[in-house]
Amino acid sequence: MSDLLALKKIAKKFSVLYVEDEIALRRGIEKYLQKFFMHVDTAKDGKEGLELYNKKNYDLVITDIKMPKLNGLDLSSHIKKINENQNILIVSAYSDISSFTRSIKIGIDGYILKPIDYNQLNSTLYKIVYKIKQFRENEEYKSNLEKLVKEKTKQTKKLQNEKVKNYQKKTLFALVKMIEGRDSYTGNHSQRVAQYSQMIAKKLGLDDKICEDIYQAGILHDIGKVIIPDTILLKPSSLNKIEYDLIKKHVSIGVEILRKIPMFKVLASYINSHHERYDGSGYPSGLKGDEILLESQIMAISDVFDAMTTSRIYKLRMSTDKAIKEIQNLRNIHFRSDVVDAAIEVFSKVSIDKNINQMPLNKLEQERFSYFYKDQVTQIYNANYLDLILIKNSYDIKYRYIHMISVHNLNSFNI
Repeated sequence: MSDLLALKKIAKKFSVLYVEDEIALRRGIEKYLQKFFMHVDTAKDGKEGLELYNKKNYDLVITDIKMPKLNGLDLSSHIKKINENQNILIVSAYSDISSFTRSIKIGIDGYILKPIDYNQLNSTLYKIVYKIKQFRENEEYKSNLEKLVKEKTKQTKKLQNEKVKNYQKKTLFALVKMIEGRDSYTGNHSQRVAQYSQMIAKKLGLDDKICEDIYQAGILHDIGKVIIPDTILLKPSSLNKIEYDLIKKHVSIGVEILRKIPMFKVLASYINSHHERYDGSGYPSGLKGDEILLESQIMAISDVFDAMTTSRIYKLRMSTDKAIKEIQNLRNIHFRSDVVDAAIEVFSKVSIDKNINQMPLNKLEQERFSYFYKDQVTQIYNANYLDLILIKNSYDIKYRYIHMISVHNLNSFNI
């Protein structure tokens, strides 16, 4: 393919600035260049050429040397300071060594002597335009490569984050199962606390990451109870002082467990203070006021609300309205004022399952509960079981009659 045909093929996307003080030559070359290039601008001297260059971007600058106001070499120097990669072609009658030497130092791409040999012009233009095309393609490739690398990096990071999240979820679910394995009530209680806590956090305007962390902390806030003895954890009556002191240990135990898992260290700090109270009456450290993390205060109020609105073996559930009133009475005593306001908005709209209680749901739980209700020798139910039945019957009427048998002097027959 000839240089002329090749030039026509690749130059049609490029623009040219042609600077020439000879009017006839300028117009003739302008018409000739318009056959190949997408856009051609002309200037009558170096000063006008520089003004045009400052206003527009050109792929190629063609200039004479000897011109009024600003000569072609000085124009080229100014342009190279603006854009060191600018392609420039000199078309001039000057053939002296000093002009060639200075052109080389400036970084001129081609030098054609007048009168113009159009074959030489076509060949030189083709070489310069091909160079421009290659440079542009390289720049586009580099730009696309950078975008591709960024996109790949983004995708890789996204996959890594998803893997971490999946790992966290699996670990979280495994820990929840461990909690529920001890006591299904405690497990379900933790999930409700988690949901309430997340809703309150959103109501307070906390960001999504903190809301998710609070939810996970709520799920795990009672994990320390996994090593509390059944005799205390499942006791169907109020705890004595020693038992209460033991069960308070579930906070530090849970924190110790979670701090050993790197991804749960933040959650451990939330859980560590979820039994602290605004007036300093809580445990384990007796923190007060703003010493208690906001996240912990949110969990604390959620924990208390769920305890009040669900039935335990030794007490009946409160109504939502009564529980909210109790929480209002504890404003700035147990709970921070703004947390109370957000919590009341949330609690007033939640639906409480009235059937939630601590009664055993499976054979394993029944066996654990039997410790409290059966004589270990005769396996006969004791008075504690009667108390349990009477309490349960007070809110879920199943038995309407009670028959009692009294045997006198039974001890004398119990050999």
